[in-house]
Amino acid sequence: MLWPGQHELLRETQPLSDGARDYDRLLELIGDNPIVMIGEASHGTHEFYRERARITRRLIEEKGFRAVAVEADWPDAYRVNRYVHGATDDGDAEEALRGFRRFPTWMWRNAEVLDFVGWMREHNRLAEAGEEASFFGLDLYSLASSTAAVIDYLESVDPEAARRARRRYGCFEEFGGDQAYGRAVTFGVSESCRRGVVDQLVELRRDAESYLRRDGIAAEDEQFYAEQNARVVVGAEEYYRAMFAAPRDTWNLRDRHMSDTLERLDAHLARHGGRSKIVIWEHNSHIGDARMTEMSRRGELNLGQLTRERRPRESFLVGFTTYEGTVTAASAWDAPAERKVVRPALPESFEALFHSLDVPRFLLDLSAPAAIDELLQPRLERAIGVIYRPETERQSHYFVARLAAQFDALIHIDETRAVEPLERTAGWALGEPPETYPSAL
Repeated sequence: MLWPGQHELLRETQPLSDGARDYDRLLELIGDNPIVMIGEASHGTHEFYRERARITRRLIEEKGFRAVAVEADWPDAYRVNRYVHGATDDGDAEEALRGFRRFPTWMWRNAEVLDFVGWMREHNRLAEAGEEASFFGLDLYSLASSTAAVIDYLESVDPEAARRARRRYGCFEEFGGDQAYGRAVTFGVSESCRRGVVDQLVELRRDAESYLRRDGIAAEDEQFYAEQNARVVVGAEEYYRAMFAAPRDTWNLRDRHMSDTLERLDAHLARHGGRSKIVIWEHNSHIGDARMTEMSRRGELNLGQLTRERRPRESFLVGFTTYEGTVTAASAWDAPAERKVVRPALPESFEALFHSLDVPRFLLDLSAPAAIDELLQPRLERAIGVIYRPETERQSHYFVARLAAQFDALIHIDETRAVEPLERTAGWALGEPPETYPSAL
């Protein structure tokens, strides 16, 4: 049975065929926007990684984009950045990705990212000076590795400053873990390390110019890398305290940190070659405008919203959806990766609406009149993170959104498969049995 507007919306879809010109229309829509955010409806879907890599390669080659910034920790991503620029001892892309040791490792240690990092290395090898592309992380979880990176940098430029940093950061050592620190401070067992980490950032920024003037000192990129690690420590300290004192604040703390990091990264890149152009890879829930979803009613914001507010008419947001298939996800935090069956989308969802168009893969311009008319209406949208609980599908994985205002363009792939981790557990290799849940769940 047809629903109102189906024919009009169908006419606006551009089928995708894996051809070289698939994304001509998308690049036309992006135009001169210097910030392009490409989402994903899960952290474990092969097609989402593959297609945004295809789009990003074209943005780098054809539109002069010079950086990829991802939902990953700063020091781990910077190890990859050194590799793609040929400034590392890592022998290949797999070794460069070994910094990603925290759960969920499959987000960045997977076959599609491996191929893309290898492509970036080769692109940079052949590129003219100033046309190389870089790889950065925007996230703030890396408390321990960022403190170590600050100390390592200072050891090379100012050993006395390194001793002060080691003393300040030593405040964390008694806790044995990020969350243990947050719990102890929240419940009054220990004093906060806040003052020391802020003092360290202030000192590093104050002394930056003198470090860069000295002969034999690391380049400005290394100073920027160290300063950003110090900022990560400040942000992570606040985040882990908020986990227990004010858990509802952690989402906003994290996305504000990512937004601030993006702004600093943009300014740093611009100093070395004019206007910077950056591609961001994050989950739909981070790059789709939160004001157009139920997140806003909960007082939550996100990177997409902040970017649109800070840089109106300079960003372009691309979302992904899928109807069914498989996904790499865990059943609980820190649990092993599994290959899970993704249930067919709920009937009242955007995903079910797109499924009814009977086009296996398509691009949709969300500024098209038919898209605006149909997709501005509130409807359920699915989001699968690193955990997938099909037994509580509606409660755990859906939220209400106005999709045509949440993104600028959308890519729908009706059936998708799980991304391939570089380390396959027995649970992933065997996968889940076929879907058997009652349709009413």
